[in-house]
Amino acid sequence: MSDIELHRPLINQQGSRAALNTPALVLDRDALERNIAAMAAFARANNIGLRPHAKTHKSVHVARLQMAAGARGVCCAKLGEAEALAGQGINAILITSPVVTPQAIARLMALHERIGELMVVADHPSNVDALAAATRDASRPLPIIVDIDPGIRRTGVASPEAALDLAQRISAAPSLRFAGVQFYCGAQQHIESFADRRAAIEDRTAYLRSVIDLLAANGLVPEIITGGGTGTHRIDAGLGVINELQVGSYVFMDKQYLDCDLSGEAIPPFETALYIDAHVISANAPSMATIDAGFKALSTDGGNPAIAAGAPATSAFFFMGDEHAALIAPGHEFKLGDSVTLTAPHCDPTVNLYDAYHVVRGDTLIDIWPVTARGRSR
Repeated sequence: MSDIELHRPLINQQGSRAALNTPALVLDRDALERNIAAMAAFARANNIGLRPHAKTHKSVHVARLQMAAGARGVCCAKLGEAEALAGQGINAILITSPVVTPQAIARLMALHERIGELMVVADHPSNVDALAAATRDASRPLPIIVDIDPGIRRTGVASPEAALDLAQRISAAPSLRFAGVQFYCGAQQHIESFADRRAAIEDRTAYLRSVIDLLAANGLVPEIITGGGTGTHRIDAGLGVINELQVGSYVFMDKQYLDCDLSGEAIPPFETALYIDAHVISANAPSMATIDAGFKALSTDGGNPAIAAGAPATSAFFFMGDEHAALIAPGHEFKLGDSVTLTAPHCDPTVNLYDAYHVVRGDTLIDIWPVTARGRSR
């Protein structure tokens, strides 16, 4: 039975969150909306575009809220994510990873004809040539963003000269359009100290400026300079080079970002909106309990989750396999059926473990939203 079938009868019943079968992915609707509004207001105040990254939420419902608040579109990490969101009406998408195989490019061309605005990054001449050939009979040019490596050696051209060569190659193809550059400093997003993060981004932004200056000197001023993230959005806006933010995790906030000083004022500008609800299923040892949320319920790349409710915040958490975890809290008496609420260590891969968000207001389930692009990694 799906989450929607299992829990639909609980919608709008007072206190129904407590009756969820667990583990369950829970989304606080009011906190979500406040986070979306706060980032939208920040972007307006700083005259910077907002194209949030849907790889975080993978949800058409969240994407619609972001665009209603002023986002110019969304980013998707993978073609499959873009197809899933486009199938539910999202009409402005940037795919932030290169699309290179013949079978994927064929899907990209079909998507280009289906939606109003599709852009894709490229970082290699052979990929540009393949995209130019595939779009030869397209109804309109395909906008291409040159992906610039900020130093992490994941994707992106490796030098200003390579960026210029690629932009010129794109501009020379009648069926393509050079739309701008992408510069995502992923390695810097989670530097905990605001001052240290700012210094790192200032260094990388100086490099980005050198790329833009070379492009401009050759008549290729980038219209879009897209990048940044939740960890660096304030710094990026202040430096005034990036003109479009690809923020993602701000909608939910996870432990990785809550451990960072995002504002330089030690006051989080966003609040936790995403939770994992669990229950105690065994309590046969003093001050110890087993809950029904293990590796299959939480991503493990961001460390252990924090306890939000239902147990002492100081409880020690230990994964105990695929289905279980242990809580140890000296002096605390756990009881069978106790509800325990956890925060996600890393929200993006945690969301991808679930079929649906259980949307709550207070302690009441008010809706269930499918995770539209769950598992769409191809």
